[in-house]
Amino acid sequence: MSEHKTDAAPLEYSTNQGQMNIVGFWIFLAAEISLFSTLFATYAVLFGRTGSAPEPGELFEAGTVLIMTFILLTSSFTCGLAIHNMREGSLKGLMIWLGITLLLGLSFLGLEIYEFVHYVSEGAALGSSAFWSGFFTLTGTHGVHVTLGIGWMIAILIQLKQRGLTAVTTRKVFIVGLYWHFLDVIWIFIFTSVYMIGMVV
Repeated sequence: MSEHKTDAAPLEYSTNQGQMNIVGFWIFLAAEISLFSTLFATYAVLFGRTGSAPEPGELFEAGTVLIMTFILLTSSFTCGLAIHNMREGSLKGLMIWLGITLLLGLSFLGLEIYEFVHYVSEGAALGSSAFWSGFFTLTGTHGVHVTLGIGWMIAILIQLKQRGLTAVTTRKVFIVGLYWHFLDVIWIFIFTSVYMIGMVV
């Protein structure tokens, strides 16, 4: 089987290995959808079961959540610009926009940690009630995924600096871009079904 398929294809799709890896990652994302669907369903079942712990409306702060959402959605845009620069053959542009995406991800993670610490200080911890257990499990799992994405981007930036734009490095950038956009979509569901509903119910 020939390694190269077509010169017209983007570099990340230019080899059979790259194509198979990208398809394999889409399958992985399907499994991730199943994971988060289960967590959302569990959260929905446990919603309102706060016991003696604080109600979500008492602790959820619209300002902080909106800033977190703005940061993460902006990072999705900058990630898209990174892919665009990669497709244009601009290593510098790719690294700049991927670096900005990384910094935005770190900012989001910092705010999420601040939020968790604040909730715990107010008496809403993982073991405080069924509701807060579901909340921390869902949002914490997303936070862990963001952390993994940040580490992944750092490793890719190092490889880009060392190797430049190759079929391998561009494939890794494209895949981490898919992963990052997936996390943004999951956050939109968290923002609407967890925070917005929690603040009004």
